[in-house]
Amino acid sequence: MRLYFVAFGAALVSVLILTPVVRWLAARLGAVDVPEDRKVHDKATPTLGGVAIYLSMMIGAAVYVIFGHSRVSYGDLAGVLLGATIIVIFGAVDDVRGLSPLAKLFGQFLAAGVLVIMGVQIQNLHIPGLAPFALSPELSVVISIIWIVAFINIINLIDGLDGLAAGITCIASFSMFYYATQTGVGPTFVDAALLSIVMAGATLGFLRYNFNPASVFMGDSGSMLLGFMLGAVTIQGVLKSIAAVALVVPLMALAIPIIDTGMAITRRLRKGISITHADKEHIHHRLLNMGHSQRQAVLLLYFWTALLCGTSLALKVTSNNKILWIALALAIGGFFLTAIPRIVRGEGGKGKHRARRKRNKEEEPGTALDIDGGEIGSIE
Repeated sequence: MRLYFVAFGAALVSVLILTPVVRWLAARLGAVDVPEDRKVHDKATPTLGGVAIYLSMMIGAAVYVIFGHSRVSYGDLAGVLLGATIIVIFGAVDDVRGLSPLAKLFGQFLAAGVLVIMGVQIQNLHIPGLAPFALSPELSVVISIIWIVAFINIINLIDGLDGLAAGITCIASFSMFYYATQTGVGPTFVDAALLSIVMAGATLGFLRYNFNPASVFMGDSGSMLLGFMLGAVTIQGVLKSIAAVALVVPLMALAIPIIDTGMAITRRLRKGISITHADKEHIHHRLLNMGHSQRQAVLLLYFWTALLCGTSLALKVTSNNKILWIALALAIGGFFLTAIPRIVRGEGGKGKHRARRKRNKEEEPGTALDIDGGEIGSIE
């Protein structure tokens, strides 16, 4: 167990060192997110933060492999890291030059396909209330690829406020780490625990620069990477468990972005527009429209994520599951009662938030990119 936290520390320290370097590089390459109507930030901000997260995770994993090489499954680990490399490359190109939705989707399927070919697949399903059943090889491949691509887009869509995607991923990663270390034995569970803990370290350190007010964004290179890693980890360390609650853990850990994605798809289909069409009607946007500040909205979503993670994990360690199923239902119901009704109706403070942004722009004219107090140049 101590070696896991050495890897965690290596990823954490690495991202603290590498993020300012990547931020500087992003500014030089022109990988800058400029404010526009559908975005909530008011100044041009460098992206490519996902590259720092990726390198830090690689360093953390390398530290573990060097000192605990006999414990890992090299085939599965290589598949995850190769797939992660592919998705980061596509994301970084999108951050710098821009890619079409179809090109990004191709990169997502390519990374997921490599992962599956290397052996990381959902081979069995354990649905609560039903007996476990094995999947055919063909169905295993299809479901595994869809699962990974779905996770990539779930995290990509929730990445709309400073620190939101990184924080939710960090909380979920700690949950996956705990579940992997307490549930299974064998190299695949070691891989899952390792990847979870280095992802937690990298995202936690990245929040130093990404929490509001953010000086750097993770960009698609980061959001797609984190979604890919979460999908891979859930296959390795959760869905391989024989426990019926296994499927509940990843679904509850990422319930907020899953709900948000489902609502976004439904909303866009109802309006007759493409599901890839960007808008400002996500859960985090609606929380801002209700009058919350960015920090308040992000911390509220952190709280609900932690509550759902804790409740779902408790199902693993308690003998009285009925009480926890009730608590889990109350946690989800509480979120719907406090946030979703107003979100669906679009109530509360929409004009206030837009007016506040307008005032901020009037009070701070210009869009010069300022990094650590040093003006890099004006962004037109």
